[in-house]
Amino acid sequence: MNRRTLLTRGSLALGTLLLPARLRAEVGPVMARLSAYMAAAKDRALPAAALAETIHHTLDTLAAMVSGAELVPGRAVLKFARENPGPAVATIAASNLKTSAMDAALLNGILAHSDETDDSHGESQSHPGAAVVPAALAMAEALGISGRHFLRAVALGYDVGPRLTMALGAVTFRNETRRSTHSIAGTFGAAAAAGCVASLNDTQMRWLLDYASQSASGYAVWERDTDHIEKGFVFAGGPARNGVTAAMFVRSGFTGVDDVFSGPDNYFQVNAPTGSPEKLVEALGERYEVVRTDIKKWSVGTPIQAPLDAIANLRARRPFTAEQVTNVVVRLAPTVGAVVNNRDIPDISLQYMVAVMLLDGTASFAAAHDTARMNDAAVRRERAKIQYVPDPDLARLLPVRVAVVEVTLTDGTTLSDRVEAVRGTVRNPMTREEIVDKARDLMAPVLGAPQARQLIDAVLALDAAPDVRRVAGLLHNPRGGRA
Repeated sequence: MNRRTLLTRGSLALGTLLLPARLRAEVGPVMARLSAYMAAAKDRALPAAALAETIHHTLDTLAAMVSGAELVPGRAVLKFARENPGPAVATIAASNLKTSAMDAALLNGILAHSDETDDSHGESQSHPGAAVVPAALAMAEALGISGRHFLRAVALGYDVGPRLTMALGAVTFRNETRRSTHSIAGTFGAAAAAGCVASLNDTQMRWLLDYASQSASGYAVWERDTDHIEKGFVFAGGPARNGVTAAMFVRSGFTGVDDVFSGPDNYFQVNAPTGSPEKLVEALGERYEVVRTDIKKWSVGTPIQAPLDAIANLRARRPFTAEQVTNVVVRLAPTVGAVVNNRDIPDISLQYMVAVMLLDGTASFAAAHDTARMNDAAVRRERAKIQYVPDPDLARLLPVRVAVVEVTLTDGTTLSDRVEAVRGTVRNPMTREEIVDKARDLMAPVLGAPQARQLIDAVLALDAAPDVRRVAGLLHNPRGGRA
């Protein structure tokens, strides 16, 4: 090595040391406020409404994880876990397996979005619970924290993740870039929750967000996934793992850029130059996004919720059977309907689920996951009656997903219902009893009724629990689950 090479490398090394130190010192007002809020979250009491909803969404997500273990993505998760064992740190739901915190977050995230029963946040175009809760739980089980600390971490994840994609532009950003808002919001939300569990300070929270930004990814090709496995990874598993990884990196001593949201080559400049970073701190501490997140009554894709409600509403006003129906017209916004129009997966097929609703009078979890039934003669007969109509007028109402359903009967009567507030949404919320009933229906077939009841009771009492590991332990399935 000659003298010139040594001098050149020495200059490069010196520049590398000096440049990051200069850049790290520049912290804008948005990052300063956000990181301080995140660092203080573990000690900040949640308002009563936010606390109640955080408990509800935690329970709903855990139920989705447990029920997901019986589906195709869930079986893939358990097979992977058995073939790739890790240190026994954190529980994989509905199994007798434990693995590392990072892998547990990944696998439980996929379980949580193995189907379409998990929660959703319309304005941000995200499914926050499926990424946030598995990340917080894996980190909490690894470190051991109180239930109150855990709930505050979960609420923080809901506040940060959805705000991030709203700041990027939400629906417009998704449509123009074909990037996955679900994955991006999930990554930042999971990172915030995991960082809160790890009790990171405000400087560390800035580095956490930096690492989250570098791992936030995902794009619309997931729409071509017919098994829901890649979708579970993109929406939830990958983001949950990335969030825990970022928190563990920073907790162990990794440093990073102090403000990834401002300065040269910042996250918004690269990804959404017309975005609004200030939305990251808009009404922070006053508006809790968990309160604005929907819990699904029906275990189906979000765009199908309103049409099912409409059928139920029409039958409540005038009972009718499937045999009395000659035609059903379902109107949805074009971008909404395209996601569920004649899909091959039962729980995200509009025509199949409406046919089931006509035949059964309800849309059960079992029916929503019965692929073989999609070819049943009776179902095919009802599907032939159902017409999806893209309605541009409804697109103007987005992110509210309005459905208009018209049912024509054999006697010539036409019944119509317009659903603007789906059951389980903020404007038409489910009661705690309904949420508990849903959780019991999802978990009892997998864990057994007594254990499901214990788990539900433990989640409802989390705010007073000394250690969240009891909840994690109740996710254990001694039968091991199927692989």
